Amino acid sequence: MIRSIFLFLDRTYVLQNSMLPSIWDMGLELFRTHIISDQKVQNKTIDGILLLIERERNGEAIDRSLLRSLLSMLSDLQIYQDSFEHRFLEETNLLYAAEGQRLMQEREVPEYLHHVNKRLEEEADRVITYLDQSTQKPLIATVEKQLLGEHLTTTLQKGLNHLLDENRIQDLSLLYQLFSRVRGGVQVLLQHWIEYIKAFGSTIVINPEKDKTMVQELLDFKDKVDHVIDVCFMKNEKFVNAMKEAFETFINKRPNKPAELIAKYVDSKLRTGNKEATDEELEKMLDKIMIIFRFIYGKDVFEAFYKKDLAKRLLVGKSASVDAEKSMLSKLKHECGAAFTSKLEGMFKDMELSKDIMVHFKQYMQNQNVPGNMELTVNILTMGYWPTYVPMEVHLPPEMVKLQEIFKTFYLGKHSGRKLQWQSTLGQCVLKAEFNEVEEQASTTERVFQDRQYQIDAAIVRIMKMRKTLSHNLLVSEVYNQLKFPVKPADLKKRIESLIDRDYMERDKENPNQYNYVA
Repeated sequence: MIRSIFLFLDRTYVLQNSMLPSIWDMGLELFRTHIISDQKVQNKTIDGILLLIERERNGEAIDRSLLRSLLSMLSDLQIYQDSFEHRFLEETNLLYAAEGQRLMQEREVPEYLHHVNKRLEEEADRVITYLDQSTQKPLIATVEKQLLGEHLTTTLQKGLNHLLDENRIQDLSLLYQLFSRVRGGVQVLLQHWIEYIKAFGSTIVINPEKDKTMVQELLDFKDKVDHVIDVCFMKNEKFVNAMKEAFETFINKRPNKPAELIAKYVDSKLRTGNKEATDEELEKMLDKIMIIFRFIYGKDVFEAFYKKDLAKRLLVGKSASVDAEKSMLSKLKHECGAAFTSKLEGMFKDMELSKDIMVHFKQYMQNQNVPGNMELTVNILTMGYWPTYVPMEVHLPPEMVKLQEIFKTFYLGKHSGRKLQWQSTLGQCVLKAEFNEVEEQASTTERVFQDRQYQIDAAIVRIMKMRKTLSHNLLVSEVYNQLKFPVKPADLKKRIESLIDRDYMERDKENPNQYNYVA
């Protein structure tokens, strides 16, 4: 008001004399010197401001415009930092130090994290609404220190395992977001992340009772931690590398067994009869298997079991897909090098060459006079490629021995100098037989018919025993309700007559359409 009264003076005389302060500046100086610099006035003003902020932090509604005006005045008087900000930050530090200690004991970790996030949002809003911008950095740092920095380890020890076990994606995202705000927070989280993976993974690998499900559980666990890293930890490379290190540590705590079980798991997926997945899904599964495979040290153990199972699939014709087999071979070659897969590739070449040889052998057999309808298929295997098998003496029927001799003559005639060593124990024999389907079907039908007769008799006797006397129509109706299969009226009538003949029931002497139960 005073400035408005002396507006003309301020704009003319004062502007022409640079040594004179403006009416506004003079007023601020006089107000600062004679009013706000008075310690009692200043303390009372600051106490009032802090009380309003405390009440708002406790959930009460206050006059924010009044606070904005008061704090703006302190800024204009250039006493905001010295008189207010220092005390405000001290009060904030004490408040959140006590609150952090109390709530960390009272609340579960997810609830505590949401409370911390809420407090940070509230303090950021205070800066926007009525605090000076210079207060933002120290204020937020104080809240982060007391609610987060002082409780990093406690928070993780108390709640990280639970969040990961329960797959609490949103809470884990918030945890990472909050820990990223505090110096050293991500590093502490990273260490606990490694410890969790090692501990959980060890429970899968070490326990022999879990051998049947070990590989599937490892795949599921890997999918889970990958999802957490991608969604919650912002694809942080440190967490990716830590996960790999942890997997490599726990999976090799039990030497050789994981390698063996991974080979057997691949065998179960590549065998005929596996209808669980499409070709695309099978390819993705093999990619995941290779990731687990990278972690194991005993790759030679894997090779031994994989070769043994591959031999069975190829020799017995139990391979579900040649494309899938070759895809897996390609992945192993890319991962371990050509030396690792050279023998496996040789096994496939042997099978392909054997098919060509058998085409020529069948043409050769057309010119041979071999009695009977027996067929022979031979696989020519290179000894160095295939697993070693203990020779066993097998007594074959004369017809099969003769076919072997014919094949030997055929093969050595084309490949002189080579030696054939029969491994009959690796072979298989298919017997074909025909059964009289009509007689079997008739026998089954007759057996079902007899069973139904007994069920009809039992239902009739049960109803008559309970009702004692019943008309024909009501008896038929109740029998139909109890039976679970259709019955012709004529067949039902025959069963009633049979029961009358066997003295289970009788016709009423006065009413032939009514039956009486005979005790």
